[in-house]
Amino acid sequence: MISKVYSAASHGIEGLIVDVECYCQGNTPRFDIIGLPDTAVKESYNRIKAAIKTSGFMYPVANVTINLAPANINKQGTGYDLASLISILKCTDILCDFDTEDKCFVGEIALGGEVRRINGILTMCIAAKKAGFREIYVPAENAREAAVVEGIDVYGVKNVRSVTMHLRGEESIPKTPLTPYEAFYTDMAGIPDFADIKGQSNAKYALQLAAAGMHNILLIGPPGTGKSMLAKSLPGILPPMTFEEALQTTQIYSIAGELHEDALLAARPFRSPHHSVSGVSLVGGGKMPLPGEISLANNGVLFLDELPEFRKDATEALRQPLEDRKVEITRVNAKVSYPARFMLVCAMNPCKCGYYGHSTINCTCPPGAISKYLSRISGPLLDRIDIHVDVPSLDYATLSSAQQAESSEKIREKVCDAREIMRKRFKDDGIIANGDMTTAHIRKYCKLEDRASDILKGAFEKMGLSARGYDRILRVARTIADLEKNDIITWQNMSVAVRFRSLDRKTFSTK
Repeated sequence: MISKVYSAASHGIEGLIVDVECYCQGNTPRFDIIGLPDTAVKESYNRIKAAIKTSGFMYPVANVTINLAPANINKQGTGYDLASLISILKCTDILCDFDTEDKCFVGEIALGGEVRRINGILTMCIAAKKAGFREIYVPAENAREAAVVEGIDVYGVKNVRSVTMHLRGEESIPKTPLTPYEAFYTDMAGIPDFADIKGQSNAKYALQLAAAGMHNILLIGPPGTGKSMLAKSLPGILPPMTFEEALQTTQIYSIAGELHEDALLAARPFRSPHHSVSGVSLVGGGKMPLPGEISLANNGVLFLDELPEFRKDATEALRQPLEDRKVEITRVNAKVSYPARFMLVCAMNPCKCGYYGHSTINCTCPPGAISKYLSRISGPLLDRIDIHVDVPSLDYATLSSAQQAESSEKIREKVCDAREIMRKRFKDDGIIANGDMTTAHIRKYCKLEDRASDILKGAFEKMGLSARGYDRILRVARTIADLEKNDIITWQNMSVAVRFRSLDRKTFSTK
């Protein structure tokens, strides 16, 4: 007898429907599973057999062959257990008369018949909906995650017996209600407020620019000047995530196994890996490639504190994702692509001891040490960072001042207003922020007044800018103009944009 049940898998951020075909014949006990299964899939026999028996059913005494199709794609993990078990029961009197054609089954089976949670369930549910399935059966722990997808009924399964009785019509598993996105909105508790940061008005404005235009930014200054606190305050001025952004980011966290509580991540992610992180951890990888820190920061912020201390191979691996807004990982077994649309925020000291160029504290670095320290950051990586800003040490008068700085809430309103201008401008271009502009977009939307053109020409010749650096100055200038609601980039806008690009030339050329 042959039966067919449907399951699903995740391949990168894309979902894949898997046909689970079962063939039972004869009376010789044997079990084979084919279709490029890995070890975890091959071991499903012992889990399935024990679960069927402990659930009170009879395991068939027959030669059982299960085929996972398409057979040319590697099958990994334990998510096929539930579908494989249902396909075996459909070859027996237990479920042979019951329809499973419009149903999809995913989940790991425990020896006692419990159905355990798996990673990537959101991606699988989206794939099942797109394939036209009306119902999906998932582990009860994953049900709330899957239930954010409209257009498909989600059933949270606790054990094998309950799903079997449900399919037979003898019991009923309640449908998990659809949860609206608004239920996942989060407040800004725990995020430092810009109002609590003393001084550093120039750095705050630079971060406002970065948030509005989704620009990458580098903070340079001695220890204790607030670089880390400024970076950690950035999520508080970013626009709220749209449902599409939240869905995509949640898919990535689900695949990586980092989704623990709410089904949707409504707060923009802030990732701050330690400087000892490897290139694989940063970019993603493994035997079956999983997302790395840059994809976990998708639609949010990736903060690299003490940038020169990171391994050079790791930071150089950022270059391609910063341009393409995605990362492609190729392995012998698979090639996958993950989104990597993040804001890169970096902080660093100007030298190893941290006090090179300080007004009151002398640098203690030996000759050549400053050059060696700064050479850990390559020119091509610096070129991909739009804004470079000095974060100087503060004097006593600034630190003791009772004057209240502008709050994150007010700054976020300005950022959202600028983003709305960009949204209308780029509605037919497939991008949402000035930081995404290509050369064609720059030619179309970056109109300069004559004096602004003269300033840009002088900066290009004096600073020895690359073509990429030239484009990035124009992107930043466009964002400055948007914050001031200027249709044309003025000479004042251009002067500020050039100033935010010149610091690396001053710092990295004085070695």
